[in-house]
Amino acid sequence: MHVTEATQSALSQLRTPGSLHWGAVWLLVVTTYFYGNEIHQRRTRVVAAGLALWFADWINEIINSGVLAWTGRAALWTETGGTFYQITVGLNAESTALFALYGMIYAKMLPADRSLRILGMNNRLAVALALSASSVATEVVLTQAGIFHWYYGFWNVPWGLPVIFLAGYLWFFLAAAWAYDAPSDRAACTRAGALGVVAVALGTVFALLGWL
Repeated sequence: MHVTEATQSALSQLRTPGSLHWGAVWLLVVTTYFYGNEIHQRRTRVVAAGLALWFADWINEIINSGVLAWTGRAALWTETGGTFYQITVGLNAESTALFALYGMIYAKMLPADRSLRILGMNNRLAVALALSASSVATEVVLTQAGIFHWYYGFWNVPWGLPVIFLAGYLWFFLAAAWAYDAPSDRAACTRAGALGVVAVALGTVFALLGWL
């Protein structure tokens, strides 16, 4: 079985020597600035929420690379087009910077009152649902632009959208909420760190098996 055209395009620039663009350094500086500012302001929970979502995305991205290795055809999602650096078939420098900030954005949108309800729902869930829906809508636009690709029917328009909504985004925000609402700042860091340990362990195993 041959890989899809989009997969071939992503693989052609996957971690290729000399492909790193100076723009990736700029993304790193900007992302570090935002984290540094939160740390300086002692907003530990916001930082923990940001890292929790980022690690959750890495878990998904690692599994996504595994899908390509297992099927020999395509990952669940593939990113193509110009990029500062292609990290995996489904993740580039720009999107990982986005996810690194997304959890902090989510945390800053949460009401201080955890008991406040929005449309009759827990506000953590309500905000997560709204951001997940907007994220899926953005992915649809990116697929139409030809730089984001879904191959499998269960992960494509229209039937796959609920799956993408739940497995591709909602659990990210719930992970961020789990870290943000921890009983203490230390517990918040521990929860984010636990996701980081899972991501690193999974990535190490997949890398050793040649699945990344």
